[in-house]
Amino acid sequence: MNETPAFPMAPAPFSGDSREVDAGACFDWLRQGWAMFLVNPGIWIGVTVLLLVILMAISIVPLFGQIAAHLLVPLFGAGMFRVCRRISDNEEPAIADLFAGFHHQAGQLVMVGVFFALGIFGIAFLAFLLVSGGVLGGVVTGKVGGFGIALGGVMLAGLLVLVLSVPVIMATWFAPALVYFHDMKPLDAMKASFTAGARNW
Repeated sequence: MNETPAFPMAPAPFSGDSREVDAGACFDWLRQGWAMFLVNPGIWIGVTVLLLVILMAISIVPLFGQIAAHLLVPLFGAGMFRVCRRISDNEEPAIADLFAGFHHQAGQLVMVGVFFALGIFGIAFLAFLLVSGGVLGGVVTGKVGGFGIALGGVMLAGLLVLVLSVPVIMATWFAPALVYFHDMKPLDAMKASFTAGARNW
């Protein structure tokens, strides 16, 4: 059984290329994450609650709030990564670290959010077209056959969302960290993030 991680915890060297790791690495990451939480639970609870409150408040605004929330997620993600880095470097994290992405590479992080939002809303639009088409076809057909067409449209839309969301999430998962810590361009960071996910599928 592995010992509890000691701090400072140096990150693996980054050369710009993704690494392929074995499936058991996920347990090391969970163990390290739990160790980071135990170092300062108050900070983690504080930044998490604050982040949820901010995103919920922004999302209240119809349409534009949802768009803004998607654009800001990478900036807050960079802030969460900053908290992780401070703890791994045996430094004292602060609530203000949540906003670190607003002070470094903010424009590039917003662009990651733009690409993420375009992907998510594009998928949602395609799903809407499928559901609408299925419902319309069901209404025109009527009775049992119409219900089957409508249900088929809903199921196909759900499958489409599931399949297309995976690559979008893969492309944005590591991108904020790559932009914030390594000054990568948004598209390069998203490509690297997707490649890392694909290599460890």
